[in-house]
Amino acid sequence: MIPISLVVVVLGGWCAIYLADTFLTSSQSLKNSYEEWLTARGLSISPFHIRWQTTLFNRLFYKWGRWKPNFLYIWFTLGVAFGIIAMFGSIFLLGKTLVQTLNQMMAESPASQNDRMLQVVVPGVNLPISQLSYFFSAILISGVLHEVGHGVAAVRESVRFNGFGMFIFIVYPGAFVDLFTTHLQLVSPVQQLRIFCAGVWHNFVLGILGILILVPLPALLFPFYYTGVGALVTEVVEDSPASGPRGLFVQDLITHVQDCQVTGVDDWHTCLTEISQMPQIGYCINTATLQQLQFPSRVYRRLDGSIECCNNNSLSDICFSYNSNSNQQQFACLPARKSIYNSQECRSNIDCQKTDAASVCAVPSIENQTRLIRVKHSPQLDMLFIGYPVHLQYAVSLSSFVPRYNFLSISLPVVIETFCKYLISLSGALAVINAVPCFALDGQWILNSFIEATLSSVIAEKQNRELLAFFILLAGSALLTANVVLGLWMVTAR
Repeated sequence: MIPISLVVVVLGGWCAIYLADTFLTSSQSLKNSYEEWLTARGLSISPFHIRWQTTLFNRLFYKWGRWKPNFLYIWFTLGVAFGIIAMFGSIFLLGKTLVQTLNQMMAESPASQNDRMLQVVVPGVNLPISQLSYFFSAILISGVLHEVGHGVAAVRESVRFNGFGMFIFIVYPGAFVDLFTTHLQLVSPVQQLRIFCAGVWHNFVLGILGILILVPLPALLFPFYYTGVGALVTEVVEDSPASGPRGLFVQDLITHVQDCQVTGVDDWHTCLTEISQMPQIGYCINTATLQQLQFPSRVYRRLDGSIECCNNNSLSDICFSYNSNSNQQQFACLPARKSIYNSQECRSNIDCQKTDAASVCAVPSIENQTRLIRVKHSPQLDMLFIGYPVHLQYAVSLSSFVPRYNFLSISLPVVIETFCKYLISLSGALAVINAVPCFALDGQWILNSFIEATLSSVIAEKQNRELLAFFILLAGSALLTANVVLGLWMVTAR
């Protein structure tokens, strides 16, 4: 569900703006001066929507639109090719996403939501509050560059440019350009296509630029940061399972999780996923040491069927199970850290007896789905974690980049990496969504211009072409609406 605190802040803020606007527009003494103030600054206010428009950048747009006309002609012609492909491709992606969503609803498998190609993003639900700055910055940059594409293409095609603006709708920022509609209707369908496709084309190019920064980032930062040596801890959630005097600390370097080597953040997630899917690993303990360390205790069965043999309320003792020489299952309550310190990991007694004939493979007997996980993190002692691997996974923030010098920030590569990921995903999503043949989106105008440019000789009556476009737009709008509604339900209601 959406956090109540987030709803209160958003609704409270918009209510305050709306009440202030209503009061000022209703006041006989303040109404005229208030409306003049809004008009002079290009502001307009309506429920959940603030809009700002200016002519300050008009000269800049005209300068860009007249720069190297031949190059811009080729550039925006490439945009037409991409826009048409994106229009048809967006229908396929939305169709596939809708099928995936319906399958998840039928199968009751919310754990596989990340498999969907497109997802509705709700701040505070499936978007961490700590990453809102990345999200809004990326979506604003994507939106501005999208509209810059429209504006520059319009100037290139001799359509009058009236102004540029920005807006906030609920919590989402955006941008727009104001073009002279009469001029836009007078140019040819192909020219219209260059203008209408320019936005999604620029979003695609922006996503490619993000990839070109993200992929070679280790090489770009090589003079300043190591990679491939481990996962560097950049943050530990307070009071989480990973915190505490024997837990993880900022600037610790994680090199192993159990017997799984960690060379970067991806390895960390992969190792924990594998551990959660595999049976609990054991540790080779010499039988003499086992007899020396174990505490006398009563064995009993937990509600989930697992065995517990420690009843001294100690936080450092764990019940271990092992097979004796007579192949009978035995249980022993042992101090965890002393028992497995420098111990070889194992799956059976055979693994241990290769190096020490007097050793047995003792496996922690803990609740189902929980694991005892040993994390090697230099320069501290190994951390021992008992619980769900996913809790450990999200208790720490990590980086694959290790500073070569002490004065370098450990967070800078993470900031660059995270921002690039948001920029790629959001700019790509903006390109796909805007290309959908749907009412009020770029796809509507791309479709209309495409039909006029290609089917005028096949369907002679303009009314029939408009009717065909209407039915396609109706289907595209229904497809997009179904994805948004079901996506919101999957994110917020489940």
